Amino acid sequence: MAAVLHNHINFQGRLDFVQSLLQEQYSLEEKAQISPIHYDPESLFKYNNFVYRISFPAPLTTRQVTKNRVEQAGCVPTPVGTKELIIRLTNSDAGEMYKTNRVENEVAMITLASAALVEFVPHLVPSVYGWGSAAVESSQGWIIQELMPGTPVGEAFRDMDLEQKRPILSQMARMLKSLQKYKLPESITGFGGLKFDHNGRMINAAMPTVGAGPWTSYEAFFRGSLEVALQNADTSPWIKGWHARGVRERLDAFVKHGIAAHFESLGSKEDRVIIHADFNPSNLLFETESGRITGLIDYDFSCISHPSYEFLRSFNSAGGKFPGWNGDEASDDMEVSKAKLYGFPSPLPPSTKKGVQWDVMKAWEDELERLDVKRPSNIRGIDKVADVETVLDAILPWRLHNEDALKLQREEAILKCREEKEKHLVGLLDHFGF
Repeated sequence: MAAVLHNHINFQGRLDFVQSLLQEQYSLEEKAQISPIHYDPESLFKYNNFVYRISFPAPLTTRQVTKNRVEQAGCVPTPVGTKELIIRLTNSDAGEMYKTNRVENEVAMITLASAALVEFVPHLVPSVYGWGSAAVESSQGWIIQELMPGTPVGEAFRDMDLEQKRPILSQMARMLKSLQKYKLPESITGFGGLKFDHNGRMINAAMPTVGAGPWTSYEAFFRGSLEVALQNADTSPWIKGWHARGVRERLDAFVKHGIAAHFESLGSKEDRVIIHADFNPSNLLFETESGRITGLIDYDFSCISHPSYEFLRSFNSAGGKFPGWNGDEASDDMEVSKAKLYGFPSPLPPSTKKGVQWDVMKAWEDELERLDVKRPSNIRGIDKVADVETVLDAILPWRLHNEDALKLQREEAILKCREEKEKHLVGLLDHFGF
């Protein structure tokens, strides 16, 4: 049976929506050219967003950019003379994104990131020209934003040698330092997502990637995330809430009694910073000739959280995520954890094409240390927090929970995967004393 191409079902309908939106916003005399970005019509996995590059038949005039100019939170006027821009449409079928404030959260986080990175010239964060909420079930969420110059770093980074990567890592460290030291508005008091109040102020809200929150503490954020994960596990026909063989009772005990102990040693528990949560080369743009980073894009997963959280979610291929305990003390993950906490071995272990890039990881650590960025080696207790993150991931394994992934597997493969994941989960609980 042919696979259902979910992303392509309403392809023309989305193009029509974009043309209608552009007409409404700018009164175009001719239709704009719409080019999908990173779009594969045959992709078997649902996109979180549909992203389009818009090319106008002529530069926007003063009359066009002022036609519908209204004061909208998080927005600046579209510049006169604009020839191209970006439109992002939310995918209502992306079930793992909480719709109520996902657009508002992204716009608010872009606003904060822009302020935090203001020292970088030219600017690195795209300006937002307009947005529409996805909160109502029937509404199409959208963002009109600036087209940032440059080429994706991710496509080139893997082919660079170490000396070519160093300037990229150096700039990333500067950006991370700026995001960490930025003073948040007084209206933001908790952890999680953001939205705008009726006065246009940014305030705490649910976290779109969790569907719950906000929370008063980092510990409460993880507790809430674990509770949501268990609720989702209850609805899974394959996971069945992990009730078999008494695993669920042990998980409930961990949530009730084990989380607090994992946060006792965490330094600066109340620290809250801007978290991109997908701060990877794939979301960076750069100028190929000079190597200068020209953009930090895609704030879909962004939130307000503790500085350690960025290291649990970001830096794929550029230093790597900080791992929690995985049951194998001799594994690469555990060696990486030790190196990031206590110092890198000398000489470095050999890097492998599909394994740990030790030279890149050490170069990243050197740049973080040079700028005194908050990082695993100076965030006391991050290893215990990473362990909680590991349990969270183990409750809802992607292969057992993602409906697109499930459709690609035979029943016997799913059952085998479940058996392996349960064994892993039991091993974690044994290790943590539950």
